[in-house]
Amino acid sequence: MTGEGAVRLRPPNNTLDERAVGWWRVQWLLATAVPVVVLAVLGALIAPARPPLLTVAAAVAVLGLAGTASFPAWWFRVHRWEVTDEAVYVRTGALWQEWRIAPMSRIQTVDTVRGPLEQAFRLATVVVTTASSKGAIKIEGLDHELASRLAEQLTRITQATPGDAT
Repeated sequence: MTGEGAVRLRPPNNTLDERAVGWWRVQWLLATAVPVVVLAVLGALIAPARPPLLTVAAAVAVLGLAGTASFPAWWFRVHRWEVTDEAVYVRTGALWQEWRIAPMSRIQTVDTVRGPLEQAFRLATVVVTTASSKGAIKIEGLDHELASRLAEQLTRITQATPGDAT
């Protein structure tokens, strides 16, 4: 799209809430703990396979702890979002970055989601659904009060924006 009123790909201005780093770390630790516990229990129960299973469990634990220490901080530096009167801009990813724009005229629904861990960290996710085959745009790691205000703001803007949302 070119010309006057065109929406262009650009870096979004807003960072996520800093508590998102802790939220991601807990998710990473839980994702690491499950296979480590399973491997350790199997190693304890199956005597002939004990050394290799415990070695693999230790390796998974070390890699999981390294990921827990590094990836969430990296994600926090990369993830950005912004809402203007024209569009919602989101940049996510670490190794494979994804930049997405949802023009206001294409937005169909705006939802706020708070899973159990997000609630514990007082965070929320705003889900912006469009007619895109790529799926909804998610702005994760927002303060839950900011997410509520953002959902209200998006609803007001989309109601005032002409277009068919398809």
